[in-house]
Amino acid sequence: MRLFIAEKPSMGAELAKYLPGPASRKDGYIVTGGGVVTWGFGHILRQAEPGEYDERYLKWRMEDLPIIPSEWKLLVAESCQKQFEIMKKLIGEATEIVHAGDPDREGQLLIDEVLEYLGNKKPVQRVLLNALDEHSVKKALAALRDNADFFPLKQSALARARADWLIGMNLSRAFTLAAQRAGHKITLPIGRVKTPTLALVVRREREISAFSAADYFTLKADFEHANGVFTAFWKPGEEQAGLDAEGRLADKNVAKALLERFGAEMAPGEITLYETTEKREAQRLPLSLSALQVLAGKKYGYDPQTVLDTAQKLYERKLTTYPRSDCDYLPTSQRGDAPVILRNLQAIKQDGLADWAARADAATESRAWNDSKITAHHAIIPTVEKCNMMTLTAVEQHLYFLIAQAYVAQFYPVHVYNQTRVETLYAQERFLANGRVVVEMGWKELYAADADDKKDEDEGVLPAMNKGDAARYLKGAAEKKSTRPPARFTAATLLAAMKEIHKYVKNPELKKQLREVSGIGTEATRATIIKELIQRGFLREEKKKKYLVPTEAAYLLIDALPESLTYPDSTALWEDVLQRMAGGEAQLDDFLAQQAAFTRAICAEAAGAALSPKGEHVCPQCGQGVLQQRKGKNGLFWGCSRYPSCKAAYNDVNGAPERAKYVCTRCKKGALKRIDGRNGAFWSCSRYPACRTTYADKDGEPVMPVAEQEKKVTT
Repeated sequence: MRLFIAEKPSMGAELAKYLPGPASRKDGYIVTGGGVVTWGFGHILRQAEPGEYDERYLKWRMEDLPIIPSEWKLLVAESCQKQFEIMKKLIGEATEIVHAGDPDREGQLLIDEVLEYLGNKKPVQRVLLNALDEHSVKKALAALRDNADFFPLKQSALARARADWLIGMNLSRAFTLAAQRAGHKITLPIGRVKTPTLALVVRREREISAFSAADYFTLKADFEHANGVFTAFWKPGEEQAGLDAEGRLADKNVAKALLERFGAEMAPGEITLYETTEKREAQRLPLSLSALQVLAGKKYGYDPQTVLDTAQKLYERKLTTYPRSDCDYLPTSQRGDAPVILRNLQAIKQDGLADWAARADAATESRAWNDSKITAHHAIIPTVEKCNMMTLTAVEQHLYFLIAQAYVAQFYPVHVYNQTRVETLYAQERFLANGRVVVEMGWKELYAADADDKKDEDEGVLPAMNKGDAARYLKGAAEKKSTRPPARFTAATLLAAMKEIHKYVKNPELKKQLREVSGIGTEATRATIIKELIQRGFLREEKKKKYLVPTEAAYLLIDALPESLTYPDSTALWEDVLQRMAGGEAQLDDFLAQQAAFTRAICAEAAGAALSPKGEHVCPQCGQGVLQQRKGKNGLFWGCSRYPSCKAAYNDVNGAPERAKYVCTRCKKGALKRIDGRNGAFWSCSRYPACRTTYADKDGEPVMPVAEQEKKVTT
């Protein structure tokens, strides 16, 4: 018996449709003439919690950290127990197995881990279902591969899961305990990707709060050439007076003086540079999930999770290919479907799509067709199934349009234009003008209505000129502008930041290295991470555009952590290792050893972390904890939240700690205690030895401090 194992029931049902012979649905599986199809519900197995390794870990204690399993334990998820037993029985009866999980590293792992958990020794093949229409499924079934080819992909997923466990389980406990020592009643969840993502928003908000607008001026001048008038912008020299740190002209008086000098100059200007270069812009690549999420966020205001959920629905309706793709290239084998897809799109009368598809040339070959860029999946494109837009929701229509638009663009010519650069020397100052003349609109015809294409402020049509020509100054003007604070993140722009994380790392060398890395998180998890930060109260959405603003808890969390957790440098490098591991270029054990060492180091930092105390009664003795009411064998008392590091204790008086009658005048924190010393009574600060202030005793009251040489702390 050949057994197909899909990731979830809907995928299993679609697969069964295209297997030969009649299909008979059973409880948890489908019998067909071409084999039996069963499925999971995502991850049938879950990682064990710390308390399931050892009961002592049920209680959070700093002395138990870090928790690093010597052998990793998986357990059957309670909600999946019935389906697991069905899968177990069918795997036992099978003669061969076909792994039909989603074509990504997570999909690879969740079927592989079940087979490994059950000790399967039977041959396993792999089918990559990048689309669910009949044509694509039958094509995939005819191209089965040995599942062993995807072992590195499984190792990468396993590394990601175990690294997330080590960071999440240990550091969440470590810094939550540190916060509780300071009196904060909060749980601080820490994640390998989640935490640096939150830190991006916190730092952006602080940049906005600290921003102070600065005025500056741009100077432009109109020049008359024999072939026409053109406008050029003044460019300051390095020694120009009145510039700010960014090289902008910030002095109004200097701007006024320059304009007066320009107007008084009698000699004409001279064209010192006139060059025209042909520029060619290749077709915009088809869409990965991140690209689709960012584009839909900008154009329609959709949040990333909505885009992912809707793209999944289009996939399950067989209208588009696999949505959780981080790839924006296409295999050459897909080119044969182009005439059918373009013909189907001609029937869609929406925003010019039908006309674009009708004029597309299926013979055009864009840079998107590149087998070397393809792994388990490819860019999101329409399938050969006809789409009736009237049966789709508005969100589904919009996303299908964007996917189809990007696909059709591959069959239009490259965009060609002539770029002209002109430099003019006038009054010993340099003026610059740029011009652009479109030679062939090409694929940009499809995006002409979008405002995404930014043009230089000084870009326009320029008259024909030659170097050495004269240009007469006509008039000049100074335009006052103000610097603007950085924009707040939205869910879409934060997702784009996660994808282009190299822009936010500190190390210049690392920044260069990470340009080729696909960011932090995965296509499937980025939207979920942002959504979780909102749901757990670390971010809130504000105003119509749903700007992301950090909450008080977000500031507390980020301020409590070392930079190694809040900056994306380490996480981005780890993602790079995971990508290389998926390609067989890195080892699981080496990666996990690094993660364990990192976890140990950060737990040690957390043990000594001192957060700002929060509470009505800050401990007078250590100044870092807060007094908390406790019940002892002799009744209620108040002890420091940092116990046993600080063993301060105070009597309970009417539900509050007994107030110290005298407070140390030097440290302003400790309470003075009367001590019967060898040479008589004296008063000492309760924070001894951190504060060594002592006072003489007179009639049971403290008086002026005793000189240092006379101090004797003897009880």
